Amino acid sequence: MIFISSQPDNSKKLYFNYLKAICSLSKLFSDNEVPYLYYRVAENIFCKSFNADNLSRDDLAFDAKKDNIGIGLKTFTVKGKYAIEKIAEFNAFSKELRNLDNTKLVLRLSNLRNERIKFAIRTYGVENSIYHCIARGKKILKIFETDYELIDENKIRNIKSSIAGIQFNDIKNEYSFNFSKSTLFKKFEIPTNSIDLPIQILEDPYELILTLFRKIDIKQPTSEVPGEDYIILPLYSLRESKKNNKVVAEKSGLNQWNAGGRKRDSGEVYIPIPIQIHKNFPNFLPPRDKSFNLHIPTGEILNAKVCQENSKALMTNPNNALSDWLLRKVLKLKEDELLTYEKLKIIGIDSVRITKIDKNNFNIDFTKIDGFDEFQENYLE
Repeated sequence: MIFISSQPDNSKKLYFNYLKAICSLSKLFSDNEVPYLYYRVAENIFCKSFNADNLSRDDLAFDAKKDNIGIGLKTFTVKGKYAIEKIAEFNAFSKELRNLDNTKLVLRLSNLRNERIKFAIRTYGVENSIYHCIARGKKILKIFETDYELIDENKIRNIKSSIAGIQFNDIKNEYSFNFSKSTLFKKFEIPTNSIDLPIQILEDPYELILTLFRKIDIKQPTSEVPGEDYIILPLYSLRESKKNNKVVAEKSGLNQWNAGGRKRDSGEVYIPIPIQIHKNFPNFLPPRDKSFNLHIPTGEILNAKVCQENSKALMTNPNNALSDWLLRKVLKLKEDELLTYEKLKIIGIDSVRITKIDKNNFNIDFTKIDGFDEFQENYLE
């Protein structure tokens, strides 16, 4: 057990007790003897118990981070010694993948998967990574951990295809890809040294819930409000993009360094702020040219401000602090190399989420493909 064995006993006890308590309520959802555990609840319990950073909202390769370890959290039902579980989706590449022959398809899948893992490693500054798994059997949870590895593109073998998809393995793991859902799966084997946690499922959890409700003053949980707590910004150009053809502008935004008119530094970049953001949420960001702290996923803090005409640019001071982090460290672009939408598409992101901590402090995180589109459709006029 790479992670859990190194945690304090009180944290492990708390984790196990949370799991047993939640799973005891399984009959709220099913009469099955296999405990019910919603994956988001499992993620929250893990992060709360071990004081880990919850990354699940970011839709990147890792669900949590503790110190320098990136963690993929999985919960699934199992009847035997293994389970085949989803590890990635490639909907944006479905058409391309369908047109490749078997060998090229497997190599392309492996490359796409590996690039997303590498991107997450760079984004969060992790040095090690694992899968932390909860396999749910009849009245029991089996907790185990396994390596979170890149697919070894030089050791791919045993490629087998069918109408539904394709199977293959490298030297350590077995994978399969489903054509209809553009989804990559991995085989998770249950080790003999798993932590076995017996679960007592309550016959009538409803009565327990009602009793608790009568005893306590229930307060409605607060949820994040778009435009007050967070906004989404695109990393591409709205002006140059079309519905099915997004474009990172070659001479503005994150490629501002390539603009003409004067000699520019290779680190001269900005994240575009669409005018709709200011019209709909005029008080979310600080006024133009007022400095604030921008907290990046590694925990470092950049000095940032809103700049340029119509307050269209999110920039840092010095300006190359943004390019050094985003373009060089995270996206691995060389100086004078243009950022393209294809590059964003490969790693599975095209927008950033700006979350307000207070009026002088904001977090920046990456969001999935079409993240800004969804935000615009739901919250922008």
